[in-house]
Amino acid sequence: MTVTEMSWRPQYRSSKFRNVYGKVASREHCFDGIPITKNVHDNHFCAVNARFLAIVTESAGGGSFLVIPLEQTGRIEPNYPKVCGHQGNVLDIKWNPFIENIIASCSEDTSVRIWEIPEGGLKRNMTEAVLELYGHSRRVGLVEWHPTTNNILFSAGYDYKVLIWNLDIGEPVKMIDCHTDVILCMSFNTDGSLLATTCKDKKLRVVEPRSGRVLQEASCKNHRVNRVVFLGSTKRLLTTGVSRWNTRQIALWDQEDLSMPLIEEEIDGLSGLLFPFYDADTHMLYLAGKGDGNIRYYEIGSEKPYLSYLMEFRSPAPQKGLGVMPKHGLDVSACEVFRFYKLVTLKGLIEPISMIVPRRSETYQEDIYPMTPGTEPALTPDEWLSGVNRDPILMSLKEGYKRTSKIVFKAPVREKKGVVVNGIDLLENVPPRTENELLRMFFRQQDEIRRLKDELSQKDIRIRQLQLELKNLRNSPKNN
Repeated sequence: MTVTEMSWRPQYRSSKFRNVYGKVASREHCFDGIPITKNVHDNHFCAVNARFLAIVTESAGGGSFLVIPLEQTGRIEPNYPKVCGHQGNVLDIKWNPFIENIIASCSEDTSVRIWEIPEGGLKRNMTEAVLELYGHSRRVGLVEWHPTTNNILFSAGYDYKVLIWNLDIGEPVKMIDCHTDVILCMSFNTDGSLLATTCKDKKLRVVEPRSGRVLQEASCKNHRVNRVVFLGSTKRLLTTGVSRWNTRQIALWDQEDLSMPLIEEEIDGLSGLLFPFYDADTHMLYLAGKGDGNIRYYEIGSEKPYLSYLMEFRSPAPQKGLGVMPKHGLDVSACEVFRFYKLVTLKGLIEPISMIVPRRSETYQEDIYPMTPGTEPALTPDEWLSGVNRDPILMSLKEGYKRTSKIVFKAPVREKKGVVVNGIDLLENVPPRTENELLRMFFRQQDEIRRLKDELSQKDIRIRQLQLELKNLRNSPKNN
């Protein structure tokens, strides 16, 4: 049975979300003139919260990203200040869920960095991070903040390791070392007690993050997994991937038994990666393909067939990636239940798309806005590391959705030393470099040598000009 056939079943017509539609912001409320990165890494290259929009940009030498206050829509000047401290391409960026001016970034330069954005945004280029975190021996492809604990950050590198950083001390405190290839995706359950990962070794894993113990593992032969998302507190997972016939596919899993998916659904025959987004408040799943212009959305149920197709938002412009606004940044007066920020590379455009439940009433709609995870952490790093689990602290969007957190980030003072996790010095035990990495380093060094030669040549020309001017000055009649 296809998803489309499922959508004709009469019981789904009673859904309050059956008429949800996507509304694109007017051109003056978009962000224009942005040199969006051309990097082919399968990430979103975009992060958004209730105050700022961050976008990874194309840059010559090193990596950079823009941070723009949300109210500053319209055309962005070419010389707009950037965050540009990384020595390699920036591969992922994520806002701290509890401190709205703190953003984490990771890069091909093997570092993870924490940046503090000043009130009102950047006035000049920012090159100094409040924290530079070194523990990976390869480039770092993913960063994720823990959903309920302040200052706990996860990073996944091309060294096949996941490091857990305690930012109170600025050190890695745990290492998850169960993967045998590049980690493609990480997703937490609601209280952050479980971590689901997909990996290039074609396995889906559910891991206990503090011990690094693999609780469940699926070898996906018929469904080559790319992305995974926990479906809130339903004890279910959803993955997107590719079938053995190279069609795009989604699969639903029981987190306590990954021996077989509960259902598998083929979507279409296109080749772009499918990004899944889940809204636990409305039980809606959004699927957006990289390079597609459309976003499909479904409702997730607790009983078979579990998944009902609702509608499709269509647009001719292909998306490179999508940022998602946290719930407390939505416009509840317009009955907005989800908001994407779509990256349109060819136009240098970031386009907000609001998913709206059509309602006639102007009053606050309690039924579509249940209590939702807010901006206060439930745990300190020490509590979580000692084994405590706690659900997120919930907030109502009726009164408190513009309330800002009072937590301030304090960077620890550290001295340079080895990074020891699980008894292994991560910076001493570096695996041998691959041929591609050596070639990349060689070409980077060649570029640097060329740049230095050009600089020396320019300085040499300037010195000759000055010598000539000095000679002319000495030979002038005035000096005779």
